[in-house]
This record gives sequence, structure tokens and C-alpha cells, in this order.
Amino acid sequence: MIAALKALHIAALAIWVAGLLALPVLMQRHGRGAAMRTQAGFAAFRWLSHYSYTRVVSPAAVVAVAAGTALILADAVLAPWMLAKLLAVAGMVLIHAWLGHVIVLIGEGRGAWRMPPLALLLLLPVLVALVALVLWLVLAKPDLQGLIDRLPEALLSPRGQPLPPLLEPL
Repeated sequence: MIAALKALHIAALAIWVAGLLALPVLMQRHGRGAAMRTQAGFAAFRWLSHYSYTRVVSPAAVVAVAAGTALILADAVLAPWMLAKLLAVAGMVLIHAWLGHVIVLIGEGRGAWRMPPLALLLLLPVLVALVALVLWLVLAKPDLQGLIDRLPEALLSPRGQPLPPLLEPL
């Protein structure tokens, strides 16, 4: 069961990350081409970007997050490296949402809205850094206790209440 969940998680994650890397390149490369000046070219570009986002990238993201959540629950993993990984994944989700927003603007703003000059391509190094961080955290499972010790006391105890027993090891 765990092996099947891991395989599903890794496959979905690979599709999701590949889509997040490919969409900005696709939108910059084809979104600025001469074909975009024609209705047929715009329709093809709009269909490709929208279809890729809604039928491939987004479902892969949902499956990756769901399988990852199932793995966390199945293995009862609650370690500092896992929480750091979830923060990095949250960054990937924000990039995913912003790409969806840009795709909607492209489709609704024909002729009145121009693609950002470099904003989409600047996401690629950020995305690569987040993916590398996720891989490092999962494969190395580093001891982050030193970082936790440097956190302010206000972040370690919620509003003066004791931490739940589940979070005590942190």
C-alpha cells in the first residue's frame, strides 16, 4: 500500500512539476509569436494553455497533494523536515495558482492585456529551487532542530496554551 502511494505521489509530482516548468516557457514562446495576431493563432494558444493547465497540470497537482497527504497519514510522519517540505510545496502551489491567474488573464484580455515581459520566466529559478529543496528535504531528512531552536518563543507556543501532545517532539 505504501509503495503504491509513493509511486502515485512521485508520478503525479513529476507531471505537476514538468507542467509548471513548461507552461511559462510555452506562454512566453508562443504567446509572443506572430500567430497570436490572428484569431486562429490566439484560439490555438488559448486552448493549449487552458487545456494543459486544467486537464493535465491541475489534476496532477491534486493527485500529488492527495497522495502525499495519504503518505503522511499512513506513515505518521510529523518531523521538522516534513513541515519544511510542506512549506516548500505551499510555494509551488502559489506558483501554480499564479500561472492559472495569468492563463485566465490571457484568455479574457485578448488585445487589451500583454503578457508580463519576464515575470513568468523569473518563476522558473524559484520553482527549480523549491523542487530542489523538496527533494533535498525528502532524501536527506535533515535534523532541523537547530533552526527550530532559533525560532522566537511566540512561534513555539500558541497564544500561551500548551502545544498539543502530537506536536511535543517539535
